[in-house]
Amino acid sequence: MTRDEHVDTIFALASGKGRAGVAVVRLSGPRAGETLKRLTNQDLPVPRMALLANLTDPRNGGLIDRALVLWFPGPGSFTGEDVAELHIHGSRAVLGKLFEVLSSFKGLQLAEPGEFTRRAFEHGKMDLTQAEGLHDLVFAETEAQRTQALYQLEGGLSKLYDSWREKLASCLADLEATIDFSEEEIPEGLLEQVQKDAALLKSEIEKTCKDFGRGQAIRRGYRIVLLGPTNVGKSSLLNALAKEDKAIVSDIAGTTRDVIEVHLDMAGYSVVLVDTAGLREAGNVIEEEGIRRAQIQAGEADLKLILCELKDWPNLPGTSRKHLSSESLVILTKSDLVKGKPKKHEETSGIQAIPISLETGSGMDKLLKVIEARVIKKLEAAAPAAITRLRHRQALEEGLEALRRFEDHDIRETDPAILAEDIRLAARALGRVTGRVGVEDILDKIFSRFCIGK
Repeated sequence: MTRDEHVDTIFALASGKGRAGVAVVRLSGPRAGETLKRLTNQDLPVPRMALLANLTDPRNGGLIDRALVLWFPGPGSFTGEDVAELHIHGSRAVLGKLFEVLSSFKGLQLAEPGEFTRRAFEHGKMDLTQAEGLHDLVFAETEAQRTQALYQLEGGLSKLYDSWREKLASCLADLEATIDFSEEEIPEGLLEQVQKDAALLKSEIEKTCKDFGRGQAIRRGYRIVLLGPTNVGKSSLLNALAKEDKAIVSDIAGTTRDVIEVHLDMAGYSVVLVDTAGLREAGNVIEEEGIRRAQIQAGEADLKLILCELKDWPNLPGTSRKHLSSESLVILTKSDLVKGKPKKHEETSGIQAIPISLETGSGMDKLLKVIEARVIKKLEAAAPAAITRLRHRQALEEGLEALRRFEDHDIRETDPAILAEDIRLAARALGRVTGRVGVEDILDKIFSRFCIGK
């Protein structure tokens, strides 16, 4: 939708789409109050108190619906602007008529995705990490996602990043003092104290970055990728773990050509199971592309389940063996066809191997317990995650790079202006996380992912 530059008031459905008992339509902007008065044909209600009123079409006086209306004058509203909410009956006909009437009002236009939250950000009602927390809370599917998103929405990350910026600001002020004043006027040991404070902050940020992607994994889901040759049972295992037929199972080799994802809730965490094409020499260009995508998925996996028929163990084909690591788990399938325990092999030292039978269900309980333990080990922690998005990590790494440059300087021999510039760049990088500085180029990308009405 092309945004009309002269439109200053937006409206949208703020509740879920589809038929419902009640639907909430939100308006935000300077014309919100005027619009509410025209729809109800009466004065504005007491702020933040519901009023039962008839909504009518000002063009002909026709009744649209009987609704509860609320008035939130700015700046004491979600967006910081004047906001009105209309709680109407949630049928398509009622919504359609109301939207048709609102669209006829001068200065009103349907909101774009994330536009309400963007206005809240622009009016200082929340920073970027809080806005992202709101987005994550709306889309949360597991308890861990809800907890993390709520912590972020309530300003948990903001406080952490702002505290780091304040420390850098203090360091910067001391460094700039050495530029503005003569050496005799500078307190003894000032530069050494700045150096010490910067080193402590660098260590704290480095520790935060060594979180093994926990916050990001909670948001997007712990990714478990199934790998192995054709006809080893990957699709059957996916269906068994999902407890429904999500992937086609066939004796014909190479049935799976594309990536298939299934989302599960495991121990309160979001888990994404990924079925991939069988690893072997491709027979055609389509299968070759499927194998290429499988390799990409393997590189993004939190846990790789490498499947091998028990009768072939421990002779893993090279295409599977290269994926063995501490983030791997070997699944020995079709154990009902082989007697005895699986053999050990030196190349799989430290890699757990679990025999299962999808025909009899043998070994599945143990496999589920092992997977669940892996998920909990990676995602569970006493403190909330401090990095929940790739852009946070990139900003922190940029800030660390500046602090490392600062640390490499001889504090007494280097020009204070150069020292100050490194600290300034570190503070600027952290400021981009919360949106304090230099985020104009990423705002559209961030808020376009929101739903309309938020």
